[in-house]
Amino acid sequence: MKKRFTVSLAKIIKEFSLEAVYMPPEAEEILIDSADINRPGIQFNGFYEFFDSNRIQIIGLNEDGFIHSLPPNNLSDIAEQFFGQKPPAVIYTRGIEVSDVFLSAALKNGVPILRTGDTTSSFMSALIAFLSVKLAPRVTRHGVLVEVYGEGILLAGESGVGKSETAIELIKRGHRLIADDAVEIRRVSAKTLVGSAPENIRHFIELRGIGIINARRIFGMGAVKLTEKIDLVVNLEVWDNEKEYDRMGLDAEVTEILGITVPALTIPIKPGRNLAIIIEVAAMNNRQKKMGYNAAQELLHRIGMEPQEHQATDENKAEWESF
Repeated sequence: MKKRFTVSLAKIIKEFSLEAVYMPPEAEEILIDSADINRPGIQFNGFYEFFDSNRIQIIGLNEDGFIHSLPPNNLSDIAEQFFGQKPPAVIYTRGIEVSDVFLSAALKNGVPILRTGDTTSSFMSALIAFLSVKLAPRVTRHGVLVEVYGEGILLAGESGVGKSETAIELIKRGHRLIADDAVEIRRVSAKTLVGSAPENIRHFIELRGIGIINARRIFGMGAVKLTEKIDLVVNLEVWDNEKEYDRMGLDAEVTEILGITVPALTIPIKPGRNLAIIIEVAAMNNRQKKMGYNAAQELLHRIGMEPQEHQATDENKAEWESF
């Protein structure tokens, strides 16, 4: 069964500095589990067939204007039916005054009423973005997440392969650490994965032979970052002479995380290879590919070959190596 995550109403109130017009129990006890929100204009017209009572309800100028255009008797029935659905919270935007009829119905049904001075559209977009992150499906992966030239690079591989040491050198070269050892990955949209560190180990790095260090304390605030989008997965492994590694970069290797495919590379490790510089080049090359440029394809074109003609056979490998 798919796990559902929640965020307390108290965190939403704090994040957006909301005014509590009416708050029945403690806000910490009210949990939101839906990233979707609703403007109940159609419900005020009596249509509740597809109404989701788990969503936060937003009342803006349009809804409030419609409410005040109704006769008092109708307004009382609408308020009772609406708050009888017991949504987790009703938020008024633009500092709109809450009518006595709606406030009375909220009190009767124990539904919180909050208020913000922000415009409806801007508040809705900010709230949806906040809820999408807090309620996103997530998984924890062993690895190191760093930001290199604006690209989120997830370093993966077996313990002791050198992920943390590579991260330290990247930090020394001006890049930033997001997470070491455990990376919490959230799917915040249909195309985007965002990684962060669990709060209890944030900014800490384990270096064998030295122990635990605090990257923020040693290297400063500029060396760390709370979250970063995952743009590339780099799998580090000990060099295997029996294994064939990609030399051209034409093969589109990918890794699937939470149903989203992410570009991936496998980098073999052996003495003499500067992993930090290799990761920097990988980050810049990945950005170029996203912008539509592929160096391997251009080189093949210059020597009169097309990518589809470059097959992995012993014959053309020998031809390429003699070039």
